[in-house]
Amino acid sequence: MIIYILLLAIVIACFFKTKVSLHMLQQNLYNENNRYLKWVFKNSNTFLSLEILAIIISVLLVSSPIDISSIELVWLILLVTIYVYRAYQISNSIKKSQQKKPLVVTKRVRRLIFTTTVLYLIPIAVLFFNFENTMLVYKMILLVVSMVYLNFFIVFLANIINFPYERGVYHYYKHKAQSTLKSMPNLKIIGITGSYGKTSSKNILSDILNIKYNALPTPRNLNTFNGLIMTVNNHMDKFTDIFIAEMGAYVRGEIGRLCKLVHPKYGILTTIGTAHLESFGSEENIQHGKFELIESLPSDGVGVLNGDDPKQVNYDLKNDVKILWIGIDNPDVDFRAVDIKCNNKGTTFKVQFKGDKKKYEFTTKLLGRHNVYNILAGIALGYEFGITIEELQKAVAGVRAVEHRLELKKLNGFYMIDDAYNSNPVGAKSAVDVLGMMPGIKVVVTPGMIELADKEDEYNKIFGTQIAEVADYAVLIGEKHTKPIYEGLIESGFDKDKIIVYNDVREAYNFISTLIGKKEVYALFENDLPDTYNE
Repeated sequence: MIIYILLLAIVIACFFKTKVSLHMLQQNLYNENNRYLKWVFKNSNTFLSLEILAIIISVLLVSSPIDISSIELVWLILLVTIYVYRAYQISNSIKKSQQKKPLVVTKRVRRLIFTTTVLYLIPIAVLFFNFENTMLVYKMILLVVSMVYLNFFIVFLANIINFPYERGVYHYYKHKAQSTLKSMPNLKIIGITGSYGKTSSKNILSDILNIKYNALPTPRNLNTFNGLIMTVNNHMDKFTDIFIAEMGAYVRGEIGRLCKLVHPKYGILTTIGTAHLESFGSEENIQHGKFELIESLPSDGVGVLNGDDPKQVNYDLKNDVKILWIGIDNPDVDFRAVDIKCNNKGTTFKVQFKGDKKKYEFTTKLLGRHNVYNILAGIALGYEFGITIEELQKAVAGVRAVEHRLELKKLNGFYMIDDAYNSNPVGAKSAVDVLGMMPGIKVVVTPGMIELADKEDEYNKIFGTQIAEVADYAVLIGEKHTKPIYEGLIESGFDKDKIIVYNDVREAYNFISTLIGKKEVYALFENDLPDTYNE
């Protein structure tokens, strides 16, 4: 009876562990470029648990030369206790975790669940069919216990086993998507890439173009091969005039392969920075990787580049496509924004069209200088597509705020500037500048920036100095990771008593509630810990 209870406890603990493993595998693109394995080894502290004790005790008992029947019950009860506790511990951790992207149970995930289950059922089946062989039963329990401990790798093994089938599925849907695109010769295809701002730029462009055309953007942040294939197969129809394909990349060459998949004629390059520097290997690789979009365009294509970005201005372009330059600081561009003003209602600015001396005023609910760049890119392509200036003004006024990207909202007595989706040096500086334009008490809540390789501490320290220039309070989430921000704040002369450190972002809301009074409170939530991050 006790063995059945033990197996039930192990199965429940294994269920929760598998859920976490599948989530991380999905978040890391099913180990594309070894991302999942890198995460596992980077977070090796997750292996430090009571399960080690269960394995050690089981190994000692199974390998013992003496009869262990006298202590069998004690051993089994101890294992039951360990796995009941582990099941509680992991399930509680899942409940408390703040997941930006929860596990999506797709058909692929279901197939992984099936294969993982089969792997675990093999030793359990051996155990049940040899119940009279006590030592073999003990050995199978040891094997199951070890497999549960190594759950991250068991799920990874299931991913390897399923790989041939998944490749077949991928090629089937890839061919179907390509056939759909070939059947629509009049479809305008726009690619958007860059280190930062891809999703915002895509959504803004879609809102602008939809004033005259039927534009289809990739949903959410589906910017991978599978994301583009899914968009074409599931969302495109004969009424689609324009397909806006957001293109993400972690290594050089990925953007080029995405372009071969959908063949864009138009391309927008947002900003070239240091996002995913660790996987790209160098800033030069990032620059060349992003320009793969522009260099993949046909000779009659059109590219939109940022004239304020040195990495774009100084790049030696390998093809002769038409380039539309946008900018704010650089006067020698085709579309320039001037007189930018920001308040708690949104942003107003004027646009100079090259060859036209008149300045045209635009109003948007969006906040931030970087959103002005995104709007300029939309204006540039919209104008290229024959949308009038009056229509563009109306379209920009109707552009919707993008969730978690400098989204201003009233929340429990204070104004929240929600920029929690992700963070980078350029966007973080822009967000702090927006906060600086607001009246009242200013608070920054942040865990800092990640995925910046060996420059991470440097950029976070600079971020601390930028916060010190405008904020009244700095709330840092995670003492270890935010140490460079703390140092930047202190070196800038920021009041130490106004730096608050928590391990849970929910505590920040309680702190902000204590500030609500006579003055309005504006709290910038800059970045959110991704689901794959562990301090």
